Amino acid sequence: MDTFFLSHGSPTLSIDETLPARHFLKSWQDKVFPNEKPKSILIISGHWETSDPTVNVVNRNDTIYDFYGFPKPMYQLKYPAPGAPELANRVKELLMSSGFKRVKEDKKRGLDHGAWVPLMLMYPEADIPVCQLSVQTEMNGAYHYNMGRALAPLREEGVLIIGSGSATHNLRVLNMNDGGGVVPWAQEFDTWLKDSLLNGRHEDVNEYEKAAPYAKMAHPWPDHFYPLHVALGAAGPNAKAELIHHSWSLGALSYASYRFSTTK
Repeated sequence: MDTFFLSHGSPTLSIDETLPARHFLKSWQDKVFPNEKPKSILIISGHWETSDPTVNVVNRNDTIYDFYGFPKPMYQLKYPAPGAPELANRVKELLMSSGFKRVKEDKKRGLDHGAWVPLMLMYPEADIPVCQLSVQTEMNGAYHYNMGRALAPLREEGVLIIGSGSATHNLRVLNMNDGGGVVPWAQEFDTWLKDSLLNGRHEDVNEYEKAAPYAKMAHPWPDHFYPLHVALGAAGPNAKAELIHHSWSLGALSYASYRFSTTK
């Protein structure tokens, strides 16, 4: 299977019909990923940070409302997808056999909004088992790319690998009036990312702090960018990238999303 990086942007993606990214995700089964239903889903969300790689091992995923001060209807949404304990064990096995010395299990955690909001739009039936994998923000892009490389065999086992984050993610500088267009630094970083991915410059993406313009401005903290590295790594060294959605909100929040196809 191909792998994907999805920019989930604001939690309001769950209810805001004016966001183009919402309609993109709702068209998933018809236009983006038709005729192929995954056996299970492994999702890496920027909203779960741990010191060691950790998988959630549950029978049924709770819906985690890890956002504050939003409209009440958002806290009434549910996404009770089955857990994927077998997939969690397989992820642990693959990582440890690839040199990740410690991989932990969390037997209580459900899905944070970086996972359930896009999945709710993509697979509203909530009938596909889902396992979530954490990111390690004290590590770097290459580490997460290698994490993805270790997980590559899952693509041959009917597992859909999704990194869920944001192409740009600086919440301190968003324009809440959503007017005035896209700020130049965000546009420049987003364009650099697109060019780097489409031209196969994986090393530049792994070393984005050095290679990208306005890297620290676009990602003051790397949590929402590392899911991209995992998805990219899982598609293999010759992965071909395709920009499958692009929109903006609040002047600096890119919803750029990518598909990574493996080439021989």
